[in-house]
Amino acid sequence: MSQQTSHPRRIVAGIAGGALAAGALVVLPAAGAVAAVDGSDVVISEVYGGGGNSGAPLANDFIELHNPTGSAIELSGMTLEYRSAAGGSGGTLALDGTVEAGGYFLVQLAAGGNADAGALPTPDATADINMSGTNGRVFLYAADSGFDSSLAGDRAGASGLVDMVGFGSAASFEGAAAPTLSNATSAQRVDPAADSDDNSADFAAAAPTPVNSAGESEGGETDPGEPEEPTEPGDVISIADANQLTSGTVTVRGVVTAVYAEGGFNGFTIQDPAGDPADGVSDAIFVYSPASYPAIGDSVEVTGGRVDYNGLAEVNGDLVTKLDESLGDVAPFADWSAVTTDAGKKAHQSELMQFSDDADFVVSDNYDTNYYGSFVIADGGQVVRQTTAYVDPHDTEAVDSFAAAEQARTISVDDGRSTNFNTNKDLALTYLTPENPLRVGSPVSFAAPMVLDYRYSTWALQPTQPIAYGDTGSAYVSVENTRLSTETPADLAGDISIANFNVLNFFPTTGEEYAASTGISCSYYTDRTGAPVTTNRCGEVGPRGAADDENLERQQAKTVKSIVTLDASILALQEIENSSEFGQDRDAALAYLVDLLNAAEGSQGDWAYAASPADLPDDEDVIRSAFIYQTDEVETVGESHILNDEEHWSNAREPLAQGFKEVGTSDDDAFLVFANHFKSKSSGTDDGTGQGNSNPDRVGQANSLLDFVSDIQDETGIEPVFLSGDFNSYAMEDPAVAIEEGGFTNLNYALNGGEPTYVYDGMSGSLDHVFANAEALALVQDVDVWQINGQEQVGFEYSRYNYNATLLYDDSVFRTSDHNPIRVGIAVGGDGPVDPTEPEAPAWQQGSVYDKGDQVTYQGAVYTAQWWTTETPGSSVYGSWMEQGASIACAEGDETAWTSSQVYTGGERVVSGGQVYEAKWWTRNQKPGDAWGPWQVVGSC
Repeated sequence: MSQQTSHPRRIVAGIAGGALAAGALVVLPAAGAVAAVDGSDVVISEVYGGGGNSGAPLANDFIELHNPTGSAIELSGMTLEYRSAAGGSGGTLALDGTVEAGGYFLVQLAAGGNADAGALPTPDATADINMSGTNGRVFLYAADSGFDSSLAGDRAGASGLVDMVGFGSAASFEGAAAPTLSNATSAQRVDPAADSDDNSADFAAAAPTPVNSAGESEGGETDPGEPEEPTEPGDVISIADANQLTSGTVTVRGVVTAVYAEGGFNGFTIQDPAGDPADGVSDAIFVYSPASYPAIGDSVEVTGGRVDYNGLAEVNGDLVTKLDESLGDVAPFADWSAVTTDAGKKAHQSELMQFSDDADFVVSDNYDTNYYGSFVIADGGQVVRQTTAYVDPHDTEAVDSFAAAEQARTISVDDGRSTNFNTNKDLALTYLTPENPLRVGSPVSFAAPMVLDYRYSTWALQPTQPIAYGDTGSAYVSVENTRLSTETPADLAGDISIANFNVLNFFPTTGEEYAASTGISCSYYTDRTGAPVTTNRCGEVGPRGAADDENLERQQAKTVKSIVTLDASILALQEIENSSEFGQDRDAALAYLVDLLNAAEGSQGDWAYAASPADLPDDEDVIRSAFIYQTDEVETVGESHILNDEEHWSNAREPLAQGFKEVGTSDDDAFLVFANHFKSKSSGTDDGTGQGNSNPDRVGQANSLLDFVSDIQDETGIEPVFLSGDFNSYAMEDPAVAIEEGGFTNLNYALNGGEPTYVYDGMSGSLDHVFANAEALALVQDVDVWQINGQEQVGFEYSRYNYNATLLYDDSVFRTSDHNPIRVGIAVGGDGPVDPTEPEAPAWQQGSVYDKGDQVTYQGAVYTAQWWTTETPGSSVYGSWMEQGASIACAEGDETAWTSSQVYTGGERVVSGGQVYEAKWWTRNQKPGDAWGPWQVVGSC
């Protein structure tokens, strides 16, 4: 399943708590405390999640507590938590302070982008929690009680719970959920002193009425504030001079370069065309002016208060006058290299930008596009790489250096709006459409200037006017659709193939079916109409896939098409239903999938599955690993074997081993394949090494797997071994390294340049691997990653069907899962990987299409294609062609000359400037010689 992460505009779990002076009477909640229906304890009196959204009367979300008793109540020891309607936690706040008798306590939460919205009364505590404006859950519980907020259903009377409110489509509640809310309504307790433990009866939806401990119900001025006296223009100063101030009233002149009359920004940008772009101070500034908007190109004079609002320099547009004479034309700033640091961006904040194609941008992160209409791009023609895929996580200096260099190449592209499409699902998405999928790695070019902006703690390029809902934004930025080159896998050398595929919780048992057969209620993730799409929770061990048959059909359409098109001889599956958990044969889901494959268009009808072994672990997960295969290409050798080791595998899926051979060969030519799915990074203990949660568990699983391999080799007499699957470990992390140190080669990195299989937090890397021992490596002819899932925006998944007015789902192979399949071509009796450099390369031909691995000669040099391309070799050091270095005779043998476009993955030796260097990690276009860089000197030549 997809990992989740906190981005600047997503839900953030970091908390800033606030406190009041302690009262005279202290009442601590006991560990077994429950909501007090007799009015003897603090209650949640109001919940509002629409703060700062379109049409919201208030700028911030909030939670209001009330003390209905006659004595002060101490909050220390209580925790507030927000959870989405059916998902994970959006953050917690450890409370401190006192609620006086009959008093209130106001907790201010995250703000939205609607600058017209009013301020809350002075809060008693603050937390950076972003609630849904329509559906959600708020809990108040004793911190040391062990209360579990993740459980669904009626939680009234739960041990440790002081009070809770589930509203809208909330999966948990007291009694029944309170009404669905909107940007203009909050859930308010009908009688502040009454708590019947029934949210539907206790709460009503009404205009929000926050009250703080001082009894105040109205807030102060909002950004940037209304003037108390009429503003008169003063002496005109330059915008650059105004940018060096942080307060006071200023009068500035500039040319209007961008106007945001709708969309939530409520202002416009002006720039001084006579400013000096090299003086280190911006010549542009944002004008907050919700009441009046000039036209782009107008020359204006603005008088108002100078403020910094959340890091953005602004002038309050108290007085805006159009000038009769033009101040001139603004030339967009074009030097990307000057704004790759925060200081460089600050020096050009709010200025008009249009970078040339020489910067060679690609999409690097598209996670937020279907939430906020934004995406991240990176320069150099290369996506941002996951650090621990290339750098030893224990080398903190190298980790920091690598990560900083990667992030310096990035900037966001936004849509000129503050719209949250997750809470405004009937508004069509900006940028993202079926025709404009915004895949990670897709080349980006700019058609018009954009404004360098700073909002939501992020630097971004904003269009000069908001992108229209449903528009691709091509008037400003164009993203190449790279799907055309990846609809089918690249040709793979070898006689037969092995692949792995994470099938994203493929459960023939739907939530609806499970609930009907067991009587156990299920909660669901729903579409914009409230219709269930995927199952969230059905008790402790219920299904995790489609909510009903209609959604299962959507999932299986993509899954079947992808597997048939992948056309692997042997396919190791992860995240398929373990049907024994539902009273069926353990292989029932496999049999179901195989039947679908054999009936599918384009299939040869020859799929089968490797049957489960007779001896199984006592306690298995509801998902499992498995094998399916094509019987006209391979056949099984012996029975399957599963690792039974509860010490290391109680929180993961036990590895499955199966012997295979090519049809027509003897058992002496058999090889073993192990299907694996290690513990995820999303839960468990963080050991502080930067490798995610549960890293020690995965290390234990890696070593347990190596022992299991040895046992199965001894039992079967088969020596060649392939370890395939989702190891939840990047290539340089401890579990992957342990496997390599156990005598295995990571094929994707050793032979394929380490193509990414997964994108997380805007970084591309591989959690999925195929490892081969020495005997198996001799069989390998080719390795490839089919880039159909990880690079795709999550909105294309079946699980996001009808989440937005823009319908993204189709039955194509794209975004079938969140992991890309790795493919390995093998030949029985082979002599190892085919060397693509042996044949003499033909001359490059303009207009010809080249695939990955093709070699050409051009202007006296030899180049190898990294992917499908029509590009001219040598046109970009970050492009599709890698120049092959010439052989140089050195004292200790021939070495290869370093070239700027060659991809080095770590361990390669090159010659540069008479010195022999060895790559320490993945590198491209980083010339040897920098002591802090990726190369270390190992000799001379």
